[in-house]
This record gives sequence, C-alpha cells and structure tokens, in this order.
Amino acid sequence: MGKATDTGGVKPMSIIGRIGSERERLLGMTDAERAWRRQWLKDQELSANEPRTLPEMYKATHNPIRRFYRWPLDQFGKFLTPIVGANHAEFIRYATGKVVLGTFLVYATYYFFKYHKRDWTRKSGWKLVESRGVILPGDPGYPYTPTKTKGADYIQRGFQEVEHLNL
Repeated sequence: MGKATDTGGVKPMSIIGRIGSERERLLGMTDAERAWRRQWLKDQELSANEPRTLPEMYKATHNPIRRFYRWPLDQFGKFLTPIVGANHAEFIRYATGKVVLGTFLVYATYYFFKYHKRDWTRKSGWKLVESRGVILPGDPGYPYTPTKTKGADYIQRGFQEVEHLNL
C-alpha cells in the first residue's frame, strides 16, 4: 500500500500550461492560445451567487457533536452578518470563541491553584516554593536571620497553621 495523496497517485499537473508564465506570454502566443487564455481568465471569475453554502455539505463535513458545540456561535455569527458583513462576522465569531475559551482556562487555572494546594491533608497538589531574596549589607533586614529553627518547619505543609481541634 502506498501513501495517501491528494491526487490519488497521479502526478499533479497545471492546466494553465506555459501561458501561466508572463515571460512565455511575452515570447508570443498563437491565436488559439490567446483564445484559450481569455476563456481561462473568464472561468476564474466567480459568479454573483458564489461562493455557495449548502446545508447538506455542512452536515456532511461536520459531525453531530461538532455541530452541537458550534451552534451558539453559529447563531451569533448569523445575527452579526447583516450588521457588520460576512467577513467581519466570521472574524468576530472566531475571536469570541477563542476569548471565551481563554477566559475559561484562566479561571480554571486560578481555581485549581487556589483550591488544590498541597497541604497536610493530601499528598497531591501544587507545591509553591518562594525563593529567598538577596539581602546585601546596608539593606533592611541585614543580616538575614532564618525564621525556620526546627526541622519540622521545613516541610510543615500548613499543619502548624491549623487551629487545634476540640475533640
């Protein structure tokens, strides 16, 4: 089995031929080549009703789950299209989705860091470690005196900050 290709294993070729190069056209063209090029350029123009959107094509290229989660922003885009135009509505629809997703990720990350810290009640979680700043002679707090005096101070994980429970 060979690799999958866009052309199905057939070597791609340009239908424009040598007329595609400006240098070749300047060397001279026959009347048949001029007629062919004129027709080719005419065929490149889109008609007034193109590009066409077909609902059947949308359903064929987007599975039901994708259509479900795209529906709210698609409706938003349809609402915006008569107001700002198709291109701007498509950009706003795209940007709105990215902004909403980015905002959700920021809030989810904030929530995770706030409520899933590693403490004495669990083994997992984020351990946030702050580095000690540089203290030079002449700075307030010089000479540095450590606040941790016992071995248990180094890995307390919030245990000493909990009030004593009355059991």
